Amino acid sequence: MSWSTRELAELAGTSVRTIRHYHDVGLLEQPERSSNGYKHYGVSHLLRVLRIKRLSDLGLPLSRIAEMGDDEYPHESLYALDAELAATIERLQRIRMELALILRQGSPTDLPPDLSPPATKLTEADRAYTVIMNRVLGPTALDSLREMLTAITPDDPAMTEFDNLPADADEQTRADLAERAAPYVRNLHATYPGLRSIADSPVGPERAAQALGLALRDLYNEAQVDVLLRVSQLIGAVQD
Repeated sequence: MSWSTRELAELAGTSVRTIRHYHDVGLLEQPERSSNGYKHYGVSHLLRVLRIKRLSDLGLPLSRIAEMGDDEYPHESLYALDAELAATIERLQRIRMELALILRQGSPTDLPPDLSPPATKLTEADRAYTVIMNRVLGPTALDSLREMLTAITPDDPAMTEFDNLPADADEQTRADLAERAAPYVRNLHATYPGLRSIADSPVGPERAAQALGLALRDLYNEAQVDVLLRVSQLIGAVQD
């Protein structure tokens, strides 16, 4: 008693295309052919196809099944698969926890929840800059940034004015705002000294500084960038 390719596929609960693919990748031996060229599959072929399907359903890729040969109990491959599944489950659980926080807080998806707490109202530019910081800063600066964003502090009037500063603000307005914003920024640097650390950046200090500098000039308008430079100079002058 023998079966055609279609009959074998039906018995195994798969498709003719799958059977042919098993042949192509070397998982299933070619059967004998009759004088008219038709293939004749036997019980051994059915058992092989059922085993391939079972291992595939467990999550083993066909390439690994091919490496096993006829091993009926491939310990190493199964242990490796179990470890991979455990890692996948852990990753998915972590993602679900993040999704729960995002949904509960109504946070944007471009930032991890701990960098976008509901108590912190970021402007569009601030959020975009924080996204870049999250990528280029190392653990030291990110820890300080996290602490700063989660701290409950009243909005500083000077920084609120900075957020609404028009690009064509005149020289006097910029200078005055920088003078009033400097103490607030100086206090932030004193409270969270790790904010300015880029030594442990995953992309390297030089590239991190370049990316942050370009982001400032691209995300904030001309007057805001000028105020930030003035504040930096004022803080530097006091520290010197």
